[in-house]
Amino acid sequence: MINIIVVEDQALVRGAICALLNLQSDIHVVAEAEDGKAALALLNSTTSKIDIVLSDIEMPNLTGIELAEVIVKKHPEIKTIIMTTFARSGYIKRAIQANVKGFILKEAPSDDLAEAIIKVHAGKTIIDPELAINALGDNDPLNDKERKALRFAGEGLSTVDIAEKLFLSEGTIRNYLSEAISKLNATNRIDAARIARQKGWL
Repeated sequence: MINIIVVEDQALVRGAICALLNLQSDIHVVAEAEDGKAALALLNSTTSKIDIVLSDIEMPNLTGIELAEVIVKKHPEIKTIIMTTFARSGYIKRAIQANVKGFILKEAPSDDLAEAIIKVHAGKTIIDPELAINALGDNDPLNDKERKALRFAGEGLSTVDIAEKLFLSEGTIRNYLSEAISKLNATNRIDAARIARQKGWL
């Protein structure tokens, strides 16, 4: 039996994925979480053996890729599969760097998702070769701190609010945002966030 945790911020989508996977005789959804932060709390508290975390990318608090980065460090025995609506090259490249073992598009048939889970559990990596090649040719210029500041800016947070969330000074946040705007040739922080999101860099 393959024990998994499903992480998805949209309750209806999460419920549908869990229901579909529980129909599979060799897959068991142990728990579900609404974002990466909640998923980490589950991993730290559950007594069940977890084999795979199936996670969306775009979520509040902690994204799917940020979650994968923590899992590979703190729970290296657990494999991560990312699912998303967007085949953005930046997402795929960052997922590969975070040691994600599978990258699945949400519009794929449910049988494909179940098959990917089984293959990843068996030690295989399931990422479309064409998507992987495209990802390797698209370089993300942002560092992690610029990315986090820009993501919050794109959500409409002020410099003061971002500084509080990241436990940094307002001046440091302004510098990160300024660097991000410059690197992306954007007109302002909102434009920079839009460009980075389209590329899959946030």
